[in-house]
Amino acid sequence: MFPQPDLIAALRRGWPGAVKSAGEKSTLHLAADSIPSGECVAVATSGGADSAMLAAHASLIARERGAPIILFHVHHGLQVAADGWADHVQALGKTLGVRVATAYAQVENDSGLGIEAAARDARYSALSELAQRHDVRHILLAHHQNDQAETVLLRLLRGTGPEGMAAMAPSMQRDGITYHRPWLDQSRARILQAAQAFAQQYLWHAVQDPTNADPRYTRAAVRELLTPVLDVRWPGWQKRLSSHARHAAESNSILDEVAQSDFAGLQPSPDGISFSLAQWRSLSPARQSLALRYWLRRNGARMPTEARLADLLRQLRQLHSLGHDRHMKVAHGDHVVQCHRGRVWIEPRTDA
Repeated sequence: MFPQPDLIAALRRGWPGAVKSAGEKSTLHLAADSIPSGECVAVATSGGADSAMLAAHASLIARERGAPIILFHVHHGLQVAADGWADHVQALGKTLGVRVATAYAQVENDSGLGIEAAARDARYSALSELAQRHDVRHILLAHHQNDQAETVLLRLLRGTGPEGMAAMAPSMQRDGITYHRPWLDQSRARILQAAQAFAQQYLWHAVQDPTNADPRYTRAAVRELLTPVLDVRWPGWQKRLSSHARHAAESNSILDEVAQSDFAGLQPSPDGISFSLAQWRSLSPARQSLALRYWLRRNGARMPTEARLADLLRQLRQLHSLGHDRHMKVAHGDHVVQCHRGRVWIEPRTDA
């Protein structure tokens, strides 16, 4: 187990200011403040530099507060080296004096979502399983400023709507778990500096996932092909795009209030899975779109691209006002949207 002063010294050498002095609070401290005292916190840890350094910093804060902490590792089985990564995370846990729990994920590559989206869904399912097993309701994720900027770029290129431009939220709810992203304002360069100092102190080196640099994968293509050009032409672009995401999130909160109010007037079912087609059609086109996005989001459906949303809006607007066209049925990711007896419904797909 590490001597705490040595770890603090190593992290401060690599990342001055990340470990705050008495009376100061980092973004990670602020995230910890939002978690009820005494609750066990998990850190999603892949073995890479980002999540390993989050685990190291979080373990310090947990020790300061006397709070339990555990590392969650998801074994995707997509890489030959996956077994070695799991062992590497176990070694990190031993170094930090923190428990490690591993879950094996089943990635459904035939879901139609693409391997990256399928792996992400499988990862969240595995984290949910681990959380239930270990009675955890709060999980820390190591997404940082560079990840946020890449997400904004990707969503722009995919034609996302206003919600998508907010990119990743500092915290979110999924399957009864609160996920926290305390490092969205921190650069990847700072994290790597901390990882280097940690490696020098403890001889533990972060793993490298080869897919992160493989342009056959969408996010890696942005990182390898677009980022170098942007770095030269627009230095600091990641910080500006991350700031844009925060502004978009603020604007979205206002739009969300409008959407909630409009949806409440659509005679929604108590569980929110259906609404009146006639009432929906009484809204202006812009508010129809806003209400539909809100409805999809509150039911856990994937946010549609602009083209997919336009097609769904077109089909709903062309239906008879009483909804007699019972053959209207649109598959959307893991859900199905259909109209029956004047009401629009969303249900999980049974043929997926």
